[in-house]
This record gives sequence, structure tokens and C-alpha cells, in this order.
Amino acid sequence: MAESTTTTTRPLKIIAGADSFGCTLKDTLVSHLLSLNIEVEDLGTSSYYTIAAEVGRQVSSSTTPAATETRGLVACGTGVGVAIFANKFPGVYAATCLTPEEALNARSINNSNVLAVSGMSTSPSTAIDILNTWLNTPFKSPCPASNSQPWPQDIESFLDNSIKEMPTIGSGSSQSDESAKCAICCLVKNRELNPIDIIPGGSMKILRETPTSAIVRFKAGSVEPAHHHTFGHDLVVMEGKKSVWNLSKKERYDLGVGDFLFTPAGDVHRVKYYEDTEFFIRWDGKWDMFFDEDLETAKAAVEKELGNGAV
Repeated sequence: MAESTTTTTRPLKIIAGADSFGCTLKDTLVSHLLSLNIEVEDLGTSSYYTIAAEVGRQVSSSTTPAATETRGLVACGTGVGVAIFANKFPGVYAATCLTPEEALNARSINNSNVLAVSGMSTSPSTAIDILNTWLNTPFKSPCPASNSQPWPQDIESFLDNSIKEMPTIGSGSSQSDESAKCAICCLVKNRELNPIDIIPGGSMKILRETPTSAIVRFKAGSVEPAHHHTFGHDLVVMEGKKSVWNLSKKERYDLGVGDFLFTPAGDVHRVKYYEDTEFFIRWDGKWDMFFDEDLETAKAAVEKELGNGAV
């Protein structure tokens, strides 16, 4: 069994926990840590997802520089489930290690701060060797993955940058971040929409022809007078809120983000926009639009329908 002398330059605290399949091994490792005079907070035994989440939460809240370095130790039947749930917290790098070599790689490459072990497939003596290796290995150390040689300068630079970049992954997401994942949003990104001269407040950009698709925007308060087309069209609301009155079918559709609506060819419909609204629309054939009322008539009809503006 390998001897252990921890290399951390700060006092070390370990948050430990396990499920019923890993509790015996966890208890063995906690005893070993205490024999090394390492502070341990043992959270006991619970379901693998509950206990791992609590360990992950506490390690995550301690990732900012402090007088004491906080790491985690979790155990379940395989060591995989606890690692998955611990890793749901920012700044937590849980690694399942079944051998000392894997622990060496996890610390050298990933700067692992939570060790996950398997209560079903790892013996107590092997687990102690894994724990000792994990405790004693500094980040960027020579390891099996580097053929036990120092990392080349370019790899070492990559590893250094990873420490800054990894904590930002998945945090601080904004709406613009989310829109970058949307294929429709990407089609219109940075494209200028052209005003729709016949309807105040509207603008549109054709994305492709045959079948034709476009992004359409309307300012809050805009109204489309009753009209019809020689084609049917599908639309999906990407932003905002609107109502569509299908006067031919005497039906009203209140639409928000993600809602879909198909309007058949020839159906007369009127539209009211409550917020700045953007939607994707698709139709077959050449664009046309035939009005069945004027704008003032449409506004009066919408106001009456909504009861002086109430949605």
C-alpha cells in the first residue's frame, strides 16, 4: 500500500458521502483520511443522487480561494452515478477512478477536486492507493497519459487555460447564448429586415425560396388588418406575444414563444401584437397579400374584441 503525504500547500478538508452500495468503502477511506490528520466532514449515507449533489454543492461553494482547500469524496456501487450528480455544480470536477493510474491522470489533466470510487468493484486496499495518489498528485504532473514525462509546453498552456475556462462553462447563459443554438435564429442573425410598407410596424427578411421562408418582426401594438393569401402558411413564434383571429373559421389563437399555427389558403385572418414579436413563417409559392379591411377598421375590431386592450 502506498504511503501518503499530501502535497496541497493549504490545509485540506474533504467532504465525504456515499449511497448504500458505497458506504462501507467510504467509511474505510474516511478512516484513512483521519489517520492522515486531514479534516473530514462526513455527510453519511443517502441515495446516490442526493448525497453526491450535496457533496458537489459544498465543494462548489468552496471553489473560490480560501485558507482551506475543500475537495470531495463520493462512493456508490460503480462510482459513476455519484460523479454525474456531483458534476452538476459549477467548479466541480468529479472523476471516477478504479485504479491509481486513473487517479493520477484525473489530477494531472483534469485538476479533479472530487474523487468518485466504486464500492462494488474496488477493494479497500486498492481504494486507499487510489485515494493516496489522488491526494498526492499536483495538477499538470507527469502521468500515464504523458508517458510519465513532463507535459509539452503547448499542452501545459492548454491545461493552464482550462482552469480559467472550465468554471465558465454552463454559467451565465443569456438569451443570446441560447439563440446561438437555434438553427432558425442563426439564419437571421446579423441580417437586416426590410420594412413591410403596407403594414406599419412590420419588417421581414426572406431566408430562402421554394418553399419560401422568412423571419417577420412586428413592433408592440401593431395590427395586421384582416387579409388572406393564395397559399397556406405555417408559423412559429420565436419571441413575443400575438393573437390571430381566423375570421373565416371564427376562431382566435393566442400565441407565445414556441407556439405553432397553420393558416389555410384563402382563410381571412386579423393579427394583434402585444409585445415586440418575431416569428418564422413558411409558405409555398409567391408571396401575396389581399386586404379585406382597412387598418382603422381592424384596430377598432381588435379593441372591441379585447375590451379596450385587455388580453
